[in-house]
Amino acid sequence: MRKVREPGTKVNLRSEGGSLATQTPDSPVAASAARDPERTRSEILAVATHEFADKGFAGARVDEIAAKTRTTKRMIYYYFGGKEGLYISVLEQAYTGIRALEQQVDVEHLDPAEAIRQLTALTFDHHESHPDFIRLVSIENIHRARHIARSEILAGLANPALDALTRILDRGRAAGRFRDDVDPIDVHMMISAFCVFRTANRYTFNAIFKRDMLDPARRDHYRTMIGDLVLEYLTASG
Repeated sequence: MRKVREPGTKVNLRSEGGSLATQTPDSPVAASAARDPERTRSEILAVATHEFADKGFAGARVDEIAAKTRTTKRMIYYYFGGKEGLYISVLEQAYTGIRALEQQVDVEHLDPAEAIRQLTALTFDHHESHPDFIRLVSIENIHRARHIARSEILAGLANPALDALTRILDRGRAAGRFRDDVDPIDVHMMISAFCVFRTANRYTFNAIFKRDMLDPARRDHYRTMIGDLVLEYLTASG
């Protein structure tokens, strides 16, 4: 999480047109934000998440984000340093959310196969209920991950996801249930591929095949399907 500057600190406020001015966040709005910085920061991130997901990094405007919050453009620069800093913070929050959920799977006490099913179901549910996350990932891939590469925390978020999965696979191997030649990154990729595709390609898939992958009538079928696919791979002969 980025540090919040102390009230009264001057910040360099670069407009989206490129002009630079020195501002002091001392307005009534700034004073209110200073009294509850975490609430203000969370509100900005919530609005910015939707704006970036809807319009992309290039299309989103800090002015519009500010107008939809109880703060000002000046305060957004005060908290995040600029548009790119705000966008990176949005990505960090989005990825941190799914990583935190993955840590909730009881990898030590559940049967390994059931743990895999819970992990796939958790990813399935999260991606379905967070379409903005899927759009943000797609947008960042358009930018070839150049913003993620500048994040101070995103590089470390791979370890929690892989640690939980690795422990499940190790227990499955030790019990003679899972094959020995499985790479946890491959399993993570398999789960992500199915769950991301279902949301990211919903509209094009429906236009071509006349099937809505998010149709509630098919939800249980697909949720079970991804668990079956992963377990079939893990238990197949090497």
